[in-house]
Order: sequence, then C-alpha cells, then structure tokens
Amino acid sequence: MPHPLTRQLLEAARNDIYRFSAEPFRLASGILSNHYFNCKRITMHPGRLSLMARALRDELIPLSGEAPEAIGGLTMGADPIAYALSLAYHDAGRTCFPLIVRKEAKQHGTGQRIEGEAAKVKSVLLIDDVVTTAGSALKALEAFRQAGLFVQRAICIVDREEGGREALRIAGVELFSLFKKSDFIAGA
Repeated sequence: MPHPLTRQLLEAARNDIYRFSAEPFRLASGILSNHYFNCKRITMHPGRLSLMARALRDELIPLSGEAPEAIGGLTMGADPIAYALSLAYHDAGRTCFPLIVRKEAKQHGTGQRIEGEAAKVKSVLLIDDVVTTAGSALKALEAFRQAGLFVQRAICIVDREEGGREALRIAGVELFSLFKKSDFIAGA
C-alpha cells in the first residue's frame, strides 16, 4: 500500500472498522464470517470521510482510469461515499454527480429507482463500502444499466476477498479497493 493518504486512512481507522471474533458474524450476504468490517466508522466520521474521499480521488481512482462523470451505488453503503467524493471533486474544480440507487423503486411520485442527475451523464463509477459477494453492487449495476448508463469500473473501501471481485468481473466490471481483508489480518 504505497499511497500516503490510503496508508494514513488505514492507520486512523484500522482498530475501529475491523473486528475478529471466534463467534462468527452474519453478513448482509447471509454468509457467516469471523471477520467483520464496519466502514461506517469511516463514512460517519468527518475527518476520516474527508481523508477517504481524497484517497479515492487522488490515489485509487487514477489507478482505475479517468475521473468519473458520476459515482453511485446502492443505498445506504454508497451514499456517504458518493456525497463526499462528489464534494472532493468539486473542491478540485470538477463536476462528478452523486447517484443513489434505491433498493426498490419509489411507490409514489415519479417512481424513480435512481436519485440524482442520471440524465446528465452517460457513465457511472459504481461504489460500495464493503464488497463480499458483490450482491449490493450487482443490484446497483443492474439499475444503472437499465437506465442506459455505462458501468465498467467499481471502487470500494474494503474488498473482503470472498468472490465479489470475480462476480463483478463476470458482469464486465473491474473492482478497485482502498483495502483488502488481508491488509487488516496482516496488521492485526
């Protein structure tokens, strides 16, 4: 992990976002795991959130390609990342629209599933906080593609290294992560 902002974020958050327990945790995917990641300890902490956005903008996203037109994913894990990253791009003089995918279309009003300026963009950088099997990311990917948006890259804070990267690759999306589960296990 050669990037200074990413390394700084890992040191600032390592003990707060990662837990190991002999008693397994049930993950959102339904899988049981002895390793638990709570990235809300980054995304709901102003200093860490700002540092994460700069690490994504300045260190991770340049590795994955050019700056995106829009960023987004399935609510709730993607929401603070999208907002913070959009503001980080704004601070750097670029426009990058945050898009949020609802778990299901609204049952009132316009019935939208995607919130934000989706009509103003052609492509989206898919985001999530933690990727295990990529179930949430794949739901957001489906919604973006149904809306006619091009998605070929995804980013996350933590890749649990449990099949999500491969599931996204099968769907034609390459995943880039700030951290991997092995970064935490090696440092524990």
